[in-house]
Amino acid sequence: MAAGPALGLGPLLLVSLWGASAPACLLRRLGQHVQRQRERSSPGLGPGPGAAALPAEGWLEQALDPFNASDRRSFLQRYWVNEQHWASRDGPVFLHLGGEGSLGPGAVMRGHPAALAPAWGALVIGLEHRFYGLSIPAGGLDMAHLRFLSSRHALADVVSARLALSRLLNVSSSSPWVCFGGSYAGSLAAWARLKFPHLVFAAVASSAPVRAVLDFSAYNECRAAASSAFAEVARRLRAGEAARAALRAELGACASLDREEDRAELLGALQALVGGAVQYDGQAGAPLSVRQLCGLLQAGGNRSRPAPYRGLRQAVQVVLHSLGQKCLSFSRAETVAQLRVTEPQVSSVGDRQWLYQTCTEFGFYVTCEDPGCPFSQLPALPSQLELCEQVFGLSTSSVAQAVAQTNSYYGGQTPGATQVLFVNGDADPWHVLSVTQALGPSVSALLIPSASHCLDMAPERPSDSPSLRLGRQSPVQILLSSRAGHFLRVSGPQTLTHLLLTLSLAVPPVLSLSP
Repeated sequence: MAAGPALGLGPLLLVSLWGASAPACLLRRLGQHVQRQRERSSPGLGPGPGAAALPAEGWLEQALDPFNASDRRSFLQRYWVNEQHWASRDGPVFLHLGGEGSLGPGAVMRGHPAALAPAWGALVIGLEHRFYGLSIPAGGLDMAHLRFLSSRHALADVVSARLALSRLLNVSSSSPWVCFGGSYAGSLAAWARLKFPHLVFAAVASSAPVRAVLDFSAYNECRAAASSAFAEVARRLRAGEAARAALRAELGACASLDREEDRAELLGALQALVGGAVQYDGQAGAPLSVRQLCGLLQAGGNRSRPAPYRGLRQAVQVVLHSLGQKCLSFSRAETVAQLRVTEPQVSSVGDRQWLYQTCTEFGFYVTCEDPGCPFSQLPALPSQLELCEQVFGLSTSSVAQAVAQTNSYYGGQTPGATQVLFVNGDADPWHVLSVTQALGPSVSALLIPSASHCLDMAPERPSDSPSLRLGRQSPVQILLSSRAGHFLRVSGPQTLTHLLLTLSLAVPPVLSLSP
């Protein structure tokens, strides 16, 4: 563990899978900000000398309801193709699955799986998820159409796209298709292999929360300072109208804090700010790292503004400035009104769509009901679940039933798929819902020390640790080599050179990274 103020990265707060309350919207915008910064800083893509040409963009006509042959309605699904490393039509195909947001050309030009394509002579394809980005049916996002938004529909799209693109791009029938994905899309990659092993040869699932959960509560980050900061916020919220008005100005709440539901929105947004520092710790474009956030919370203060609260104010200012936002939180009524809008928003990060999926499949509602939680007791689970009722008319019992059905259908953390590699970082808040230990000789798991959410999928940086560099190299070497049926476990601080020497002996490895 690093020395200094960045303390306590044990079990961490799972925040980025929240529904679409104001806190969740903040965290999703943080993710988009990090992604945009990656694109701007990554060489070889976009305008400028020496930049590679943009990959080909295409559109597939997909069935709106693939489970009903009599329904002839369709929509256009966007995809990207990078053929620059494709050595032959018999070569492997790396299919990068999109998740709960827009997918762009970077999906096939940088990070996983593009970085692995040259060594394998692979064709790289990126497939945008239905109902996100520009792949939205013409009818929009009303309930009549959202019923065709689910992971099962997305997997049907993968099957249809795999068959259509094989014909369109003249891919050999013997070419192995390997699915890649991160976060929710990582779960999709694993489930694609689980449900369609005859079409998907293998999968690499990064930071994939394969176990759905209704109520999640696990926290641990510079705990004492965070607890003190949130306790001070709670004290000021209780201190009367004048104190709340000052707090509103200091912490960036657009709405009045007189209503309990609006106070919960602010507290949740602050909680998401802390969780976002963990989620994107050490990644290019992240407004705050864990070390920086904890440094602010533990810096000097005074009697009127204790150190943790003062640091929290400074953290809010940093994040708002980075995101170009005026406010950290809005009123609950405004949040609900925005989520009820059914017209697709080009600039949207898919908040309405993702809330629908959490209400109908995954849950993932973060609370602070654990006795050791350093944050506020708000927002509580009932408040989170109310959004499903207010926006979609879905009852709490139906959400709980949907979560149980998801785990039953896919198998939770024991999905039963073969030839899947789960990659996680032990500093990633999602890893507790993923697979972090091998489930058999052909279901492997990499746990990369000090790595944050989907960091293995990000472009390489000079500051990357040896374990992270090794973790990036291992997925396809493991999975494509598994056809030989031999496995070698490599543990300890092995270098990439060691790995390549191992490969030169034609012994396919299964890696177990350890600190």
